[in-house]
Amino acid sequence: MSTQQTDATGNDELDKNAPQEPSNEAVNPDLAGKNEGEPEGQNPAAPHPSPQGVEPEVRGSPLDFTGIGEASDDDGLAKLAEELDSLDPDKILSDSDKKNSENSKKQPIQNEKIAELEAKASDLSAQLDDVRDQLLRKTADFDNYRKRMNQEKQKAIDFANESLLLDIIPVMDDFERAIQSAETSEELKNLPAGKVMLDGITMIEKQLVSKLENKWGLKRYNSAGEAFDPNLHEAMLMEKSPDIQDPVVQEDFIKGYMLKDRVIRAAKVKVLMPEDND
Repeated sequence: MSTQQTDATGNDELDKNAPQEPSNEAVNPDLAGKNEGEPEGQNPAAPHPSPQGVEPEVRGSPLDFTGIGEASDDDGLAKLAEELDSLDPDKILSDSDKKNSENSKKQPIQNEKIAELEAKASDLSAQLDDVRDQLLRKTADFDNYRKRMNQEKQKAIDFANESLLLDIIPVMDDFERAIQSAETSEELKNLPAGKVMLDGITMIEKQLVSKLENKWGLKRYNSAGEAFDPNLHEAMLMEKSPDIQDPVVQEDFIKGYMLKDRVIRAAKVKVLMPEDND
């Protein structure tokens, strides 16, 4: 009897000293509160299968997304507030002062560059004005040169036959002297064909003079009775007269000729000169 008690007592002590195994509730919280009559492995929180035709009951409230945006805005404002709190006003002011000092140092350099560019622009503007003035002068010179060359070309064309016409002029002088001699000759007038011959020679001379004048610009001018002009007349004889105040051509010995507007042979004349008052 005592022995059994001793064993029982010893077993109790052994049970007390032996490590206790953790209970199912401590190992798996999901098993906490499980009824003894429920089968093992079934979660009491899981919904029970519903009979056919019956909607299963959803435990808990429907999904609610309200407040998510507000929470994110609150978080952003909180972060912004933390960043503002972390800023050092003294450091910001010092950085601003550094930038201002750097800008103040750069300002004179910029002003110098601006002044240099303005000086270059002024120099280039002066050079442009000089080039423009030179261009205008060159253009005017070239225009004058072109006009002068055209005039010289036209003169070369107009007076290209001058030497030929100078050779023809003596023949015309002979025609003129022959007509004058025939008009004063009594013998020629007495001939039966004298008047017809004179008229023929006169007609040929007039036709030649007209052709040379109209086609080639060779013109014969009369000087008798005109004021003496040394550019047109060559004085062969001079005679004083009390009836005149200025020199006057009294007689043509040889008539003068002009080609276009140029005198190619001056008229040889006799000039009346006024008497001296002495």
